[in-house]
Parts: sequence; structure tokens; C-alpha cells
Amino acid sequence: MSKKKTGRLKIAMLGHKRIPSREGGVEIVVEQLATKMAESGHEVVCYNRSGHHVSGREFDTEKNGGYKGVKLKSVITIDSRGLAAMSSSFFGALKCAFCRYDVVHFHAEGPCAMMWLPKLFGKRCIATIHGLDHQRAKWGNFAKKYIMFGEKTAVKLADEIIVLSKGVQKYFMDNYNRKTVYIPNGVNTPELRKADLIKRKYSLDKNEYILYLGRIVPEKGLKYLINAFMKVNTDKKLVIAGGSSDTDGFLAGLKSMAADDSRILFTGFVQGQLLEELYSNAYIYTLPSDLEGMPLSLLEAMSYGNCCVVSDIDECAEVVEDKAVVFKKSDEDELRQKFQMLCDNPEIVCKYKDGSADFICAKYNWNDVVEQTIELYK
Repeated sequence: MSKKKTGRLKIAMLGHKRIPSREGGVEIVVEQLATKMAESGHEVVCYNRSGHHVSGREFDTEKNGGYKGVKLKSVITIDSRGLAAMSSSFFGALKCAFCRYDVVHFHAEGPCAMMWLPKLFGKRCIATIHGLDHQRAKWGNFAKKYIMFGEKTAVKLADEIIVLSKGVQKYFMDNYNRKTVYIPNGVNTPELRKADLIKRKYSLDKNEYILYLGRIVPEKGLKYLINAFMKVNTDKKLVIAGGSSDTDGFLAGLKSMAADDSRILFTGFVQGQLLEELYSNAYIYTLPSDLEGMPLSLLEAMSYGNCCVVSDIDECAEVVEDKAVVFKKSDEDELRQKFQMLCDNPEIVCKYKDGSADFICAKYNWNDVVEQTIELYK
């Protein structure tokens, strides 16, 4: 039966590290899109990097060529900072150029630098811009220039560009006069878990801690999160959960900052039941970022019914509307004041917790995201 009769598409995705994985938001998005598209009857191939998990080889997973109906193919990867993304996207794009695909979907700006390869062979190419990656502090001058080249290549060659926030949509119009399509990320309704593993491993119980969960990178505002928390008068702990992403030196600096405060706990990378229990039992979830694409961890935290404290950048404010506590970006003292107010007034925390899950799950739904993306493919 032909594609026209069945509506079945053959789709390639690249630009992520690997799926299944929680190494970053891109990986979560690719996994959700790919598996749900496969479930709908489309043929989806994801080009995974070879090499090890960004937080250590102990987190490596091997799915033997398939995962929930998605075909997984590993591509040659130079396992070195800055070269891993470049090499894996080159070899992934090269394979896509010579295979029969209806759509090649590039994720993130840097990998879009290789979009010319499948375009040479007449492939329909879609780009998802997960954030303005050249603005991230961890990258040096060469990496930033390369990422900017990827951004400009997407502007020139992509059949469609998907953006995750209205702010990034405005950026592309203002800087390139390029129309983009706004399709935000989604979230699934989770199962709440009692404190079990976290109690045994970290001595944490329900409502005993403020949680940050995400990558340990400079743009997440972690320095002033630690400084603000150290000035809060509370018995609650600050749990910083997540692995570094080419930022081991930055993580070491944060641990040195926090060394004199026994209330601050670094868990390292978490996944599975540990992650679910941390979300389920937090008193407050915080995301004090200076820069975001569309913060999946914030969507997840709200889906678990958390009271959230976030910076006032557009990418966070668009998500939470009036359902979270917002402070001025980079304002360490205001963040301290918000924490103190919430630690002193549990009834306010309860007010924000009530209804946050229903609000976020109704506003951002993966099934809607997949449906809109498939329509764009066609």
C-alpha cells in the first residue's frame, strides 16, 4: 500500500544524544515524539550517538536496535567535548541523505549545520529549535560560531522550523524575517510516589526539601540559588539533582560554595524511581534559570503538583502563568525572600500545589504536540 493511501510516513530524527535517555530536554522530547509517532503507525528511525552517557558510563543503556516501536541506529561519534554533537550529526545526516525518508527531523541548532546533506538529495527537512544554544555559557567561541552556523543553515534550508516559545519565535522573525511554527513541549500525567528510595538513600521525607532537578550548567542560575538558600532561615534542605553536561569544573565550584552548609545535597544524575520520588515529595520545586528553551523539568514538576519558584524569563513565565511564584531573573535577594516567605507559610505552598497538575496537563499534552508535528511533516 502506498504512503498516500495509508498516511504512513517514514521519519528520521537526529541531533539528540540517544534515546531512551534523560541526558537533557532534547532527549526527552525526541523519545516522546518518536515513540508516540511509532505507536500511531509511522516508521521512525532515531540516530543515536555512540559513546557513553554524559553523566558516566554507569548510566549507559543498550536497547539492541529498537525501543517501543522505534528503530535505533548508532552513528560514529568522536567522544570529545564539542566534537560529539558535530560528528554524530554529520554521520547521521549522511545516512539520512542516502536512505528513503519522507521527513528528516533535526533537533537543536548545532546539528542543523549538517542539514545540507539530506537537502542535497531532496529530503523534506524539519528543524526544532529547543533553545538559542549559542547563548549558553558553557560553549567557547568556536562552538558558539558553529552553533550560529547551524541556526543560519536551518533558516536557509529547513522546510519548516518549530520553536518552543513565543520569545524564540520573535527572535527568528526579528533577526531573519523567518516565519516559524510554535509547538510547545508536552507532559504526561505521572504517578505520585511515596518517599521510599529517597528516604533510604538521602534521608529525605515528604515536604522536607526544596528541589532543583536539571542539568548542572551555568545558565540555570545555580550559583545564586545556592547563595540565596544559604541565607534562608529554615530546616528544609536544598536538593540539587542532575548531572553535569561538559561542565565538571562548574559542578566542582558549586560543591565548594555549598561545602559549609550541611542542608545542601547534591545527588548527581537521577532517573527512574529516584527521580519520580524526588518530584513527588518536594516542598518546593525551583528553576532559577537565566536562559531556557522550554523547560521540560518545570512541566514535569508542575505535573506532580508542585509549588514552583521560577525566574521571570519569558520561557518560564509563559508556562506557569499565575500558577507559580515568580522572581526577577538573577535577583538573588528576591529569590531568598520568596523562599523565606514560602518556608514560613505552608498554606501558601498548598495553595500553589492545588490545581497545578490539572492546569499543566491540560495546557501541554504530548498527543496534541505529536498531532501538530505530523501535520507539519505533511
